[in-house]
Amino acid sequence: MPLPSASRQHAAPVARPAHGFDAVLAAPFGRLGVRVDGERLTSIVFLRPDTPLHAADAPAVQRLALQLAAYFDDPDAAFDVPLATVGTAFQQRVWQAIAAVPRGRTATYGELASSIGGTARAVGQACGDNPFPLVVPCHRVVGAKGLGGFAHHGDDGFHLDVKRWLLRHERVMLL
Repeated sequence: MPLPSASRQHAAPVARPAHGFDAVLAAPFGRLGVRVDGERLTSIVFLRPDTPLHAADAPAVQRLALQLAAYFDDPDAAFDVPLATVGTAFQQRVWQAIAAVPRGRTATYGELASSIGGTARAVGQACGDNPFPLVVPCHRVVGAKGLGGFAHHGDDGFHLDVKRWLLRHERVMLL
């Protein structure tokens, strides 16, 4: 088979590691799996503490890592990493409403539903579908009678422990 001509050669795409994340960053409660698309963040996933770390040189990952470190030091630190445009119109309304909940406060699924339209259950689904937890602080949304779920994991101990950690870190009185 002939070799491709110089004009047809392209740089090989950069492959993600086997775990599917562009980076795995340390967090006080475990790890964060991060995916980026060029300069934009496409997702953050909460991972258990035994997940191997993986550094990345992508500017969006480096920017996020600096902002996460600042947030873990000071819950008032802001995030401004560029986010990929994803989600339905309803999900985007929910995520905007979540982003408006100030640090140190919470809102219930029902309160958000009343303010933007929809049902508490639909708001809960959109919260669980949030691809940018921490940056869009869905941990600040709680149930009317308790903590609620987190990241579509219901009463999974690890994820609820992450939610509790984040709320304590932001000085929210836990339910």
